[in-house]
Amino acid sequence: MSTKPTSNDHGTGVRAAATAAAEGDRIIIFDTTLRDGEQSPGCSMTTPEKIQVADLLESMGVDVIEAGFPIASQGDFEAVRAIAGRVKESVVCGLARAAIGDIDRAAEALQPAARSRIHTFIGTSPLHRQFQLQLDQDQVHERVAASVTRARSYTDDVEWSAMDASRTEHDFLFRCIETAIECGATTINIPDTVGYAYPEEFADLIRLIRSAVPNIDKAVLSVHCHNDLGLAVANSLRAVQAGARQIECTINGIGERAGNCALEEVVMAVRTRPDQLPYASRIDTTKIMQASRLVSAITGFNVQPNKAIVGANAFAHESGIHQDGMLKNAQTYEIMRPEDIGLVKSSLVMGKHSGRHAFKTKLKELGYELGDNALEDAFARFKALADKKKEIFDEDLVALVDEEIATGDQTIRFVRLLVQCGSDIAPKAEMTLSIDGVEKSAAATGDGPVDATFNAIKALYPHDVLLPLFQIHAVTGGTDAQAIVTVRLEEDGRTVNGQSADTDTLVASARAYIAALNKLLTKRGRHAPAALSA
Repeated sequence: MSTKPTSNDHGTGVRAAATAAAEGDRIIIFDTTLRDGEQSPGCSMTTPEKIQVADLLESMGVDVIEAGFPIASQGDFEAVRAIAGRVKESVVCGLARAAIGDIDRAAEALQPAARSRIHTFIGTSPLHRQFQLQLDQDQVHERVAASVTRARSYTDDVEWSAMDASRTEHDFLFRCIETAIECGATTINIPDTVGYAYPEEFADLIRLIRSAVPNIDKAVLSVHCHNDLGLAVANSLRAVQAGARQIECTINGIGERAGNCALEEVVMAVRTRPDQLPYASRIDTTKIMQASRLVSAITGFNVQPNKAIVGANAFAHESGIHQDGMLKNAQTYEIMRPEDIGLVKSSLVMGKHSGRHAFKTKLKELGYELGDNALEDAFARFKALADKKKEIFDEDLVALVDEEIATGDQTIRFVRLLVQCGSDIAPKAEMTLSIDGVEKSAAATGDGPVDATFNAIKALYPHDVLLPLFQIHAVTGGTDAQAIVTVRLEEDGRTVNGQSADTDTLVASARAYIAALNKLLTKRGRHAPAALSA
């Protein structure tokens, strides 16, 4: 295990991490970006996108990758199976309700995995038993035993979760945990499903479980905290201090409602404060920024500027007092180094005269290694951007490459756009698209230039969808800044996001709409049951 510095006192950090590793106090990082994270409205990912994220999670050192909910849809099943056949180092996990069909489907999806885990769950709180399941305590208990036994027949690695555990009667919760372990569960997960728990209260629950469940020593104790009160990270860390050894989390904290515990926050908290958290994880923190950007680009969920660890302002200092301190000693106002999460400063200044080698080297410094074809496409777009912008910032390159990664194969491709608008004329857009390799052109009018552009797309590829989100923000400052446009489309309960960046806001808008439309096409015809979150 790596013993990287865990604080600005680098010697102390190394000793603390080494001690933690020697004592077996290692935190298992269970990432559920591809399952719980994807359940955010508009966060849906295609199978190729899920594979990209899974590859990066494995390279980061994530212990367990929850790849999806195989029974939910054919798409989810295919994604879990593809990831299971690809990932070698991390455990690949599939979620299943306490139902034989769910568990069998998960086992089938996980069959190619070198290391697999079935994660089965059931609601245990009075609210869930009465209103969601219409079952009494004995019936729920019977399902716990049956589901874990079934899962264990497929794999030795079984995780059982008590959904809404933080609002479950203690005696009943302890009884279910004991039975799950007796039936073969090797990980017991205690979710704060609705983000209701308070940190010390949640820590007390973990301590009670450790003292009251006689066979708890035969399983790893895990926690899965939601962020409805903004306490997901605090609850997870207090649970670890109370004896939990697995944290379930997501990149950028994405997830249902207010989201999940953020992987980057718990990992960097442990790394930065070994005096309070003398534990270690396997995570290569220098890939955190790359993971954050990839997930943001694929989902279209922009990271808020003041987001801890990965926000644009996380290492920015505007106050004169702060700047003075930073110039004298960075530790005056930074408790971690930008390099620790993969933010690097480069002497390579990119412009229209930069060649492929310099471009490739710059991308590598930013955490990107593209294949030959993707590199050529990205380089061509960089050259086009360099002709429009005098100065190319790192943020410009990140936006450009993220879009290249998120776009992938497309049925519909942008070719060209001409828009006429002004105070005295009706907005008109002339659009050319390549649809299945055939170029088609059409013109349309609208209430404004964006509306006209979207109407032109609809004229070329007729469809009827809702547009619940249209969002623009600048990548950098200046009038020549690239605009990042996010478009959300909704059709028959299916929601997708598309994102694009360009110095021309209308071009970015068209590309973002087309990206979302392509994602929607991949989802048509798929039907899924309600995906319950643990």
